[in-house]
Amino acid sequence: MSSHRHNNNSGEVRVELKYCEHCGGLWVRERGAGMVYCERCQGQLEEMPMGKKKPGRVRLPVGPEREYEVKFQEELPDLDAVGGVA
Repeated sequence: MSSHRHNNNSGEVRVELKYCEHCGGLWVRERGAGMVYCERCQGQLEEMPMGKKKPGRVRLPVGPEREYEVKFQEELPDLDAVGGVA
């Protein structure tokens, strides 16, 4: 993706389609710019206070193992006799 086949002598600016990782909106950024938020969200996020704690490893909650009792019918009805099979 980072290979350049053409010389950029004509003043062309290469762009790429990107989605905002905050609002999900589509926008166009200069190729390789590395911005992940659109201009509107970038301004809103700069006003928010920074988090004090870095996020740690995510762990799923694990509870004690449980056993469940499942009861089955001894005999199932004969579907051919009932007429339920086409």
